[in-house]
Amino acid sequence: MRRPSPRGPLSTALLEALVREPGPVPGLVAEAERAVDRTRDVVADDDVQLALLVMYELHYRGVDGVDDAWEWQPDVLGARAVLESAFEAAIRERVPVEPTSAGTAEEVAAELFRLTSADDGPSVSRYLARRATDEQLHEFLVHRSIYHLKEADPHSWALPRLTGRAKSALVEIQADEYGGGRPGHIHAELFAATLRAMDLDDADGAYVDLVPGATLASTNMMSLFGLHRRLRGAIVGHLAAFEMTSSIPGGQTAKGFRRLGHDDAAFYYDEHVEADAVHEQIAGRDLAGGLAEAEPAVLADVLWGARAS
Repeated sequence: MRRPSPRGPLSTALLEALVREPGPVPGLVAEAERAVDRTRDVVADDDVQLALLVMYELHYRGVDGVDDAWEWQPDVLGARAVLESAFEAAIRERVPVEPTSAGTAEEVAAELFRLTSADDGPSVSRYLARRATDEQLHEFLVHRSIYHLKEADPHSWALPRLTGRAKSALVEIQADEYGGGRPGHIHAELFAATLRAMDLDDADGAYVDLVPGATLASTNMMSLFGLHRRLRGAIVGHLAAFEMTSSIPGGQTAKGFRRLGHDDAAFYYDEHVEADAVHEQIAGRDLAGGLAEAEPAVLADVLWGARAS
């Protein structure tokens, strides 16, 4: 990822440390604690969410100019733990989970379909299809680039944490996300091609400095869920909801591209119309339902992850 510009005392301290040789960073944990104490909203806080994004990126493909040995540096991990604790608490406060009697895979899937279909938020995809300006379409891609240039990777952290039916389902979904072994067909690569077709920069992190903390938080939430084994239910629920709500919106978004004359840029969204129509069934029943049936203790987190998505 391109090295971003700092947004406050915490991200300044972190980015200044990461250009040095890996070693102790006295005061970084305390700086993280101060950042949490002074923010009004940790989910939207620019300084906190940028610091988390950079810390998480050390576990993906790294940050330009940063030694790979920083990935497991204890002070960075300690500061990250402070931020994660506050971030998780904020998400749980905003996204309560209602009790459910669902127990079987079919019942869990039905609950997820009910939950996702009941969402009454405004439809971004319908707006893109019917009303968005060319400028707004470009802005939409800038925001989505933070996740889609690493698409599927946060959910893949769940693979070694699952077994049986749920693991098989995740492998099937992720195989499609990574292009079925065909070079150039990985969904992140297809999104990069969309950016290029729209004369936008396809470099990882190219637009991090332009988007708000809330946009960074949506990707950071996936990393939080995926990197912690205890939250395996949440990352599975998140992916299930993601897949169950993307097929029709993908088609709507593609219409928006074509309405504005960007036919070459619509392929990425066309690809998701067919793929996600299949994925939603696998994700709901075999992945999320299969996990909750095999491990009833994680059912609440499956539903929480879906609602958080």
